[in-house]
Amino acid sequence: MFESINIHPVTFISALSTALELTSTGIASHHRRTAIIARYIGRAMHLSTRDDQTLVYSALLHDIGAAADWYEKHYIVHATDNDKIFHHAENGYTILKNSPQLGHLALPIRYHHDRFCGGNPSGLIGKDIPLMSRIIHLSDRIEVLIDNSKHIFLQRERIYDQIIRTAELFDPDLVAVFKEVGAREVFWLDVVTLNNENRFFSDLKFWDKYAFELEDLIHVANVFSSVVDSTSHFTAAHSQNVARVAQKLALIRGFSADEASQFYLTGLVHDIGKLAVPNDILNKPGPLSETEREIIKQHPYYSQRILEKVEGFEQIAHWIGTHHETLDGSGYPFQLKAHEIELGSRILAVADIFSALVEDRPYRESMLPLKAIEIMKDLAIKNKIDSKLVDDVDKNADDLSILILKTRS
Repeated sequence: MFESINIHPVTFISALSTALELTSTGIASHHRRTAIIARYIGRAMHLSTRDDQTLVYSALLHDIGAAADWYEKHYIVHATDNDKIFHHAENGYTILKNSPQLGHLALPIRYHHDRFCGGNPSGLIGKDIPLMSRIIHLSDRIEVLIDNSKHIFLQRERIYDQIIRTAELFDPDLVAVFKEVGAREVFWLDVVTLNNENRFFSDLKFWDKYAFELEDLIHVANVFSSVVDSTSHFTAAHSQNVARVAQKLALIRGFSADEASQFYLTGLVHDIGKLAVPNDILNKPGPLSETEREIIKQHPYYSQRILEKVEGFEQIAHWIGTHHETLDGSGYPFQLKAHEIELGSRILAVADIFSALVEDRPYRESMLPLKAIEIMKDLAIKNKIDSKLVDDVDKNADDLSILILKTRS
């Protein structure tokens, strides 16, 4: 039976923020650095604890609207003088606005590129722009101006000068605060020192924990899944499909309703590591190259490492990290043997394969369930996936197919 757990919201917000930083070669740090800069500015302004939290959480997620679009992620770093810069901010607002747990971050994110001088799609100008948005806007640009190839002390003046040259974009009061906090070396060192990020999040643990029920966690997971599934219109419902099929298979295997709901939660977030895979690979209409296959193979690892940071997600993080393992030991990324692969991982693997086969893909149309089951039976014979679970799919193909169709409709 699932029991409510006390969670610091910063644990799942920092996890989602880390997912936003995934690249094909590792993890960047733009959101976390922006949050550190924003908090320095906010504390210098003596924000209330509540505003302090909202500012940090919003900064950690400020580019959530661009997470699924690699072109957009590149564009927002290298161009600030075109109205296209507002697209991801509005998209981030749309993703978050209806979330019971994260909805209060939607407005600060919506306006985080609004220019103080006006000319914004929102029609807002000056102090009418929410304070949190104004702080994130300035903090974001400061972080982007940092050159990682040079010592931070040798570029402080250049960064400040560039902010001044575009001063009409920013709240002058905030620029003055930035000059004040930037006069201290510790500010710059805290921003660029990798180990400080761990201390930064640890320092936030004094903020209150909240009791989260399973339904609350599912609401948060839906935000994760909406970001991941928007990477491709071919996978627009994939996480939901896997979640529904995994939940049904868990019930068939004798798990309780609450335990099966945990499988639903697992399915929603199982592919968060795919944010490390460029869109042109996910949408490629033909066979993948060896390099492209290697890039895709990293996604379960990142999914596990990101989600295991969230209190209460340890078990599902393990299932997710191992759902591409195979019973013959040829899977990835851990090359586990059959006896090392838990039932939860096996259920998720079968749900993932069945859902993918009956969904459209850029290189083929969706398969009929009978054809999908034929392929899965062959995989079971080759000792890739659990034959008992494949039998469950076969015996319940109609019910499982209806779940997929409901999500697709």
